[in-house]
Amino acid sequence: MTRISPQGARQGRSVDEITGGRRLRRMRKADWSRRLVQENRLSVDDLIWPIFVIDGENRREEIAAMPGVFRLSVDLAVREAERAAKLGIPAIATFPNVAMGLRDDTGSHILDPGNVINSATRAIKKAVPEIGIITDVALDPFTSHGHDGILRDGIIVNDETVAQVAAAAVTQAEAGADIIAPSDMMDGRVGAIRDALDAGGFQDVAIMSYATKFQSAFYGPYREAVGTAGLLKGDKKTYYIDHANSDEAVREAEQDLAEGADMLMVKPGLPYLDIVRRLKDEFAVPTFAYQVSGEYAMIRAAAANGWIDGERAMLESLLALKRAGCDGILTYFAPTVAGMLKG
Repeated sequence: MTRISPQGARQGRSVDEITGGRRLRRMRKADWSRRLVQENRLSVDDLIWPIFVIDGENRREEIAAMPGVFRLSVDLAVREAERAAKLGIPAIATFPNVAMGLRDDTGSHILDPGNVINSATRAIKKAVPEIGIITDVALDPFTSHGHDGILRDGIIVNDETVAQVAAAAVTQAEAGADIIAPSDMMDGRVGAIRDALDAGGFQDVAIMSYATKFQSAFYGPYREAVGTAGLLKGDKKTYYIDHANSDEAVREAEQDLAEGADMLMVKPGLPYLDIVRRLKDEFAVPTFAYQVSGEYAMIRAAAANGWIDGERAMLESLLALKRAGCDGILTYFAPTVAGMLKG
């Protein structure tokens, strides 16, 4: 019997006496046994791929802060959607970068049925009808000031913004969006969108609420991607959740579910694993997280400098989100991970 007996010390209890005979390493000793008892798994079915779309044809613009991620014209976005479908990725989420001349104080271009988001939805649905399309109705890519709502006298006006995003949601549903994902964090937006979709005959279009979108430092590269980085006047603290608050996040999620949300999203992802777990435990509804641009950029930058194993860090970060309770993850790593999992 093995006894713990440091040199010069009196003989102590055996390991079996200390552990009560429970040796947890027994199931870690071999690859087959580790796989047998693995509690959480990442699959292609867990992945949603966010892509950025721009006007024009055959345009591919790399985003400096997000190596390996591009803005794509609609024709190239269709090709990437076809690739995603072949990899088994269930859905893509589209985000626009529109010309500055199309942006104004109210983000009115979001209502244009022919804007780049709606054009991309129609083209992708025509070419790849089996893939899900998730569209955001936030105004920030369409406003001249970079905010998610309509700006009046230095204030983001809630109710006017809600009316506009509800109308935009119907336009996006008409283009073929399967899920509307409002990220603007205005009060009452989910209920207004649900009412507008139902009135328009789109009862089957679901709502994925960015229920807990936090005021975060991790959004920087995304703002470069959609062209709002140099536009933002002030900050978004009056409508995003303070990252110090957890109970408030639960209240936001509860409110959105009461208004008709079909699923919840936590954004950002990895710094907010506790929020994912709380929402899943509290509400037991489909729960998602967005591994945002800053999370992606950190892993890619550290890997490029040889400081971490990028592939392992990528997979570990995604599995951590699954372990916390995510049913799915929006991640720019989606096609890379899907290829690895299929291979």
